[in-house]
Amino acid sequence: MRPLIRLLRPHQWSKNLLVFVSILLGHQYTQAGLLSDTVLCFIAFCMAASAGYIVNDWLDVQDDRNHPQKCHRPLASGQIRIRTALAVAAVLMALALALAASINLWVLATVVVYVLATLSYSVWLKRKLLLDVVVLAGLYTVRIMAGVAVLQIPPSFWLLAFAMFLFFSLATLKRFIELREREEEHLASFSTRAWQPRDSMMAAGLGISSGMIAVLVLAFYMNSDQVQELYRYPPGLWMLCPLFLYWVGRIWLLANRSLVHGDPIMFAIRDRTSYLVAGAALCLLLLAK
Repeated sequence: MRPLIRLLRPHQWSKNLLVFVSILLGHQYTQAGLLSDTVLCFIAFCMAASAGYIVNDWLDVQDDRNHPQKCHRPLASGQIRIRTALAVAAVLMALALALAASINLWVLATVVVYVLATLSYSVWLKRKLLLDVVVLAGLYTVRIMAGVAVLQIPPSFWLLAFAMFLFFSLATLKRFIELREREEEHLASFSTRAWQPRDSMMAAGLGISSGMIAVLVLAFYMNSDQVQELYRYPPGLWMLCPLFLYWVGRIWLLANRSLVHGDPIMFAIRDRTSYLVAGAALCLLLLAK
């Protein structure tokens, strides 16, 4: 069972908490029906994500076998047969779609978009330079859209713009980390990626600038009509900007020092400073409400 659990990557399910963003920012978390539907949406995305990870591991199995850490993954190490893994992925995908359909058709549509984008990424798009990180950023944004679909309200332009730039920064950071690791370990270039080790500094430039633009979008949002409608004390939200500037700058600096490994979002989930920043941001939102 342990290899099977590792194959599903349950530690990655924390990314699906993004479906709760809309219900929290929209101040509708006190409505039990909407909250329970958002929980079901979260479960559906966890199933769909695990199915996507299995397919991606199957397609990346050769690269993983040549990697010093990823060679221990269940498929790369041979702990689970590929046929068994693909059968599990098919069952999880079917359950995810059925659960999404039980909420509403808009949620089903977002899960379908997520599944198609994930499969397209695994099969083809991850081989396309820059398009791969745009798709990765889009996959995070789709999770936020799923939360909007649960509420059945129009999506916020500000939220989508902020999310797209922030997640593009983090997706590019993931590529930067992979390139640095391959450069330091003197590994061969990806057989399933268009990136080369010498692209690491270009990736850093793109990712850092995108993270700064996300903070700029947040600053513009502070002066929008939506803030005036949702919060009684909007000026209290301005401190969110330096908090995000600090967090984005810090994670990139740590990555440049080879202190961030693998997925930067998983690093943030284990990072105490990230929790302090998130706690401070939550306090500012509650005080401004």
